[in-house]
Amino acid sequence: MRLLVLGGTAFVGRAIVAEALEQGDDVTLFGRGRTGVELFPGVRRLTGDRDTGDYAALRAGADGGARGRSWDAVVDVSGYVPRHVAGAMDALGERAGRYLFISSNAVYAGPGADEDTPRKAPVRDTEVLDNETYGRLKAACEDDVSARYGERATLVRPGKVVGPHDTSDAFPYWVRRAAAGGRVALPAEPDQSVQVVDVRDLARLVVDLLHNDRAGAYHAVGPAEPVTFADLIETCARTAGSDVEVVQVPPSSAPPHFPLVRADAFTQRRSPARARAAGLPATPLAKTAADVLAWDRERGEPPLEGGFSPAEEERALAPARR
Repeated sequence: MRLLVLGGTAFVGRAIVAEALEQGDDVTLFGRGRTGVELFPGVRRLTGDRDTGDYAALRAGADGGARGRSWDAVVDVSGYVPRHVAGAMDALGERAGRYLFISSNAVYAGPGADEDTPRKAPVRDTEVLDNETYGRLKAACEDDVSARYGERATLVRPGKVVGPHDTSDAFPYWVRRAAAGGRVALPAEPDQSVQVVDVRDLARLVVDLLHNDRAGAYHAVGPAEPVTFADLIETCARTAGSDVEVVQVPPSSAPPHFPLVRADAFTQRRSPARARAAGLPATPLAKTAADVLAWDRERGEPPLEGGFSPAEEERALAPARR
């Protein structure tokens, strides 16, 4: 297939491009050209900026020429607000067969397992991305893609995506902390459900949906079997060959926005059934943890912004020793 990827050099986009190339697709990248310039040599690149509305290269086609170039499908990894989506669709006109939008499980308003769970009310009067607006802006983007492309629209709603080259600290924190062993402070219920999906599984789902010309919405969540927070930490420890004791500590002892901790447990109970039927693989959590551990060590284990510092964890664990 001829695929256009809007954003394809960061975490999720990088994995999708790698999978598409592995399956023999002809890939074109559209982005600012500021990151990942060393990736995917030989792949056609169009330079523009969605934040400023610079779609000139996309309108032109390829490399400033080849006006009228078309693609079998577009994968929109970097659309976060309706203006991004509208700009891309306007620039493409009728030159895209299918439009696959990477959305989020954050679009949902409350409990529910499947893709028909009621969503949050779309919002269009802001471009501020925060906990309140992120899901609502993604919902607005979904609506615009569906309105323009109809049965040629595909929506993928990932949960927490993890794996090598992760640009967040959430999963690397737990992988690294579990590898260190000992008493591990957990500011959440140990039996809280946790859903993480390997980025390579997400990428395979995206490419398979396009190859099979599938419309509709799909959850990209994992792992294969339901896991609790304690399960996740202990799996990471076994992978690293370490021993841990998971110790529940009060949430008040932890910094805000603690890695993978969710106040609403129902957000971690989405069903992957439809996506599994469409080709979503199920990489074992231990495999994902091992690959993240190796990647993190290879990059030199840089400082992480999330989670406890050693001193903070020591203070959080102190009452548990009494």
